[in-house]
Amino acid sequence: MGRYNFAPQNVHKQARLLLDAKRIPAPPPWYSVIGTTPPSTRLSRPALQRPQRPGKKASKLFKPLSLQYTEDQLRWEYYNDHPWELARPRVVLEDDGRDRERWDWSLPLDYNLRRPNVGYKDEFGNDHRGWDRVMQKQSARPINGESVIQRWQYLLLHTQLSRAAAYDLARKELYRYRHHMEVQLRVAREEAQATGAYFGLGPLEVGELLEDRAYENWKLWAVKETQALRALSGAAYSGVDEASAVEIQQPEQAVSKAVGHSVPGSRTGQTARGGAVGRP
Repeated sequence: MGRYNFAPQNVHKQARLLLDAKRIPAPPPWYSVIGTTPPSTRLSRPALQRPQRPGKKASKLFKPLSLQYTEDQLRWEYYNDHPWELARPRVVLEDDGRDRERWDWSLPLDYNLRRPNVGYKDEFGNDHRGWDRVMQKQSARPINGESVIQRWQYLLLHTQLSRAAAYDLARKELYRYRHHMEVQLRVAREEAQATGAYFGLGPLEVGELLEDRAYENWKLWAVKETQALRALSGAAYSGVDEASAVEIQQPEQAVSKAVGHSVPGSRTGQTARGGAVGRP
């Protein structure tokens, strides 16, 4: 017995010895294969360690740099205020990795809700036709937490707004857009239900069912545990009561306790109970 087991390397040798001694009638199917390509004699490849003199600091040539971007602080502040934003599903697939160059962050995040009426122009000088031309390119712009970061950064670089004012403007545009989308989905759902459509349980209903099921299972377990504890405590007092056993085994002690305060030799003396007077 040692640190390594070399038995697999000697399989072919042992099989050849067994064949020479006629202990096995025919060679195994793997006999020729193992003989042609034997297993490696080196069990593991040791890790290459560069010699390093004691007291010498390791080189930082290959240490990755700590890259920092301007948006990192903005992201930290936004996601710290909106922790559940990270739980929303996102599509990170890009065609060529240059989608960011196509989006115009000078437009508000809720610009698709601001289509001007016929004969009017919006704050950017676009009429309804100009708005349509702009939205042909910007309609695919994702509206999420990262959009707030990019819009916030644009406002800081190209406007005179303060950091807090630019942040409030960007996030309120996102709030307005999501509020509109939620109302639109709710109205569409109600219209579909009014025409006979049926929708399955939502995530909240499914969660309530799972909670009810877990509570019922816990209640059954609690009832069983309570019954077991009661049975165990009842078994501890199933024998003869301790007070009764003392009374049965030693009746003299009970009598002595009853007349303990009227012993003739005591300070109080014997209590008169009628009958003949007891003399010492």
